[in-house]
Amino acid sequence: MRLKPYVSYRDSGVTWLGEVPEHWEAIPLKRATKINARALPESTKPTYEFRYIDIGSVGTGRLTAKPQKLAFADAPSRARRILQEGDTIVSTVRTYLKAVYYVSEGSDDLIASTGFAVLTPGPSLEPKYVSYFVQSDPFTEQVTAHSVGIAYPAIAETRLGAFRIPVPPLAEQHAIARFLDHIDGRINRTIHAKRKLIALLNEQKQAIIHRAVTRGLDPDVLLRPSGVEWLGNIPAHWDVMRIKYLLREVDVRSTTGEETLLSLRMIQGLVPHDEHFARPGQAPTLVGYKVVHPGQVVLNRLQANNGLVFASEIHGVASPDYAVFDPIGDVDLHYLTALFRTPLMKHKFRIESKGLGTGTAGFLRLYTDRFGMIPVALPPREEQTRIMQGLEAELIELHAAISRVEREIDLIREYRTRLIADVVTGKLDVRAAAASLPEEFEEIESESDEDSNPDAEPVEWEEETDAP
Repeated sequence: MRLKPYVSYRDSGVTWLGEVPEHWEAIPLKRATKINARALPESTKPTYEFRYIDIGSVGTGRLTAKPQKLAFADAPSRARRILQEGDTIVSTVRTYLKAVYYVSEGSDDLIASTGFAVLTPGPSLEPKYVSYFVQSDPFTEQVTAHSVGIAYPAIAETRLGAFRIPVPPLAEQHAIARFLDHIDGRINRTIHAKRKLIALLNEQKQAIIHRAVTRGLDPDVLLRPSGVEWLGNIPAHWDVMRIKYLLREVDVRSTTGEETLLSLRMIQGLVPHDEHFARPGQAPTLVGYKVVHPGQVVLNRLQANNGLVFASEIHGVASPDYAVFDPIGDVDLHYLTALFRTPLMKHKFRIESKGLGTGTAGFLRLYTDRFGMIPVALPPREEQTRIMQGLEAELIELHAAISRVEREIDLIREYRTRLIADVVTGKLDVRAAAASLPEEFEEIESESDEDSNPDAEPVEWEEETDAP
């Protein structure tokens, strides 16, 4: 579509908004919408159930996690904002997250955190137009710039309501929303297809790794029974050893809290916490966290069934829920941790984990004694190193292909972000393009980050706060 600017413009009177089409208005958000019009009263029945949306489950224009089903009696005190179809929620705490989400149909039981401002458009506004504008970069950047606080920057409702937004005629708002819905649907389908490709490439990668660390690099190797039913056959010259003869748990705690906070991540292993979450650390102090040195193995006890165990190359501290081990056996730690991430070992870790519930990994914990008793099949030390070197060479092209597709997704998202900003601020006229769209077009659910990376650790969001 060849989109062009409008014929004439005028000064909007808003510095960050600049010029807008001559026939558009610029009015305060509090005049265009009702803000936080509905709330759950304290008299709500304790058994009343709803789906709860918190700050950590919302990205810019999409959910990053499914709303949590809660009863009022069990819900946090901040679960109060009542949502209805056509509302848009905007985070007013931790505003650097730029959490904005449009509430579509099927939302009768949705409740949002008081960390959101709920915008309910008036009759002269198209709800989707309002949503597209408040998720655009010009608006979210102003929200962030006018927030107060360092660790938990927040913006007051009055300050938010004073922001002026451009308002075209209602018919034009409909055209803009229709056009952006169409583009958004096409982009979501494209991203969905690319994510499926990444998933297939990751499956291929995991199959290659699994084969190498359970059978070696020689496809014609002689096999023998391992003597362990779930391990099955192994190369004849390999040994079977329990993990307790390879790793010994250590527990050294930070006394200063000055170390770098580390978080487990599936591909990169241990990384600085802020690189993973791009937000402040989740604990007020790191005193008492477990010290990690390069060359140690770190296990997330609560996510062991996801293979979340790594050989660290970074000095820092990890959550007290993690277990830290020193190597005591003749083993290549990168080989061992690659073995731990195979489907065979992850299944065994789940079986050996204990705790409440059968379907939620977060309620299960793999204790050190049970972890240590698990047998593994190991080749000679030199062969372990050769296997890892061979894997590195074999996986180069796969890693490059995955990175390439991930970069394509990033570029598509950047295109969408820029296009939304240009359209809702009047830089591009989409009226003719919207009129030429088919009456009906295939819709697809809004993009979600769920399951976008099958190798990634579930996000660990810290407790919300409603004040900076």
